[in-house]
Amino acid sequence: MTQAVLGIIGGSGIYDLPALENAREQRVDTPWGEPSGPLRRIEIAGLPVVFLSRHDRGHRLSPSDINYRANIDALKRAGVTDLVSLSACGSFQEELPPGTFVLVDQFVDRTHKRESSFFGKGLVAHVSMAHPVSPRLRLHLAEAAMAEDIGVVRAGTYVCIEGPQFSTLAESLTYKSLGYSVIGMTNMPEAKLAREAEICYATLAMVTDFDCWHPDHDAVTVADVIKVLSANAEKAKRLVARLVREFPRQHEPCPIGSDRALDNAFITAPEARDPELIKKLEAVAGRVLGKP
Repeated sequence: MTQAVLGIIGGSGIYDLPALENAREQRVDTPWGEPSGPLRRIEIAGLPVVFLSRHDRGHRLSPSDINYRANIDALKRAGVTDLVSLSACGSFQEELPPGTFVLVDQFVDRTHKRESSFFGKGLVAHVSMAHPVSPRLRLHLAEAAMAEDIGVVRAGTYVCIEGPQFSTLAESLTYKSLGYSVIGMTNMPEAKLAREAEICYATLAMVTDFDCWHPDHDAVTVADVIKVLSANAEKAKRLVARLVREFPRQHEPCPIGSDRALDNAFITAPEARDPELIKKLEAVAGRVLGKP
């Protein structure tokens, strides 16, 4: 079996983790550009852990400015096998009030400005996104939450908008009527790229507000969000600490094939493939392209 390497992407309000005090920083060059910031690497009781702050320290990057391809490529180069995304979000349901944690199992992508694939002209690939979250990784998150007495909702649909503006009332009401659970600005194309990189992916979505559909909370402000972020961040740090302590030290094969997503994904004939693109894909797709 392959050694597990746990990746953590910290979202709004989570720019570090307590266990990373003695971590070493590593700046990674990728053929896709610059990641959000340096990776922070540490080994805890035999488990390598790699942390990346999605918005960088100080929250200098907006959701649309994040280089998602560079982030996932860098984590892949660091050997990450299982990736947990910590993400602030708004809620469309009364039963998901601020402070609720949701273990998302589905996504709807409403972004339009972002590079959403490592593949394209010169090497076309189609991976399945029917089930975008690795169920085994989501189960480990649920078990860690239970052990820490942190309530979580075990399923939900996350709609990802471009931002950085919050939704209009019409948009918010539309998403609510479609049955979505939460709304955020960062998990797409992150989840798609993790699948293309054959990394098991799961999201811990942390509710900070009711978006603007709620008649008693009809104007989302940064001040409102920040009030909830701190409490959510402390719970998330406890949950992650427990996850790290109990996470399997050997990577468990994904039951839906997240870690083998490229097995039958290439449609471009070998003789028609672009050598320059193949070179850029050495980390992401090296397993199936025959590279180390």
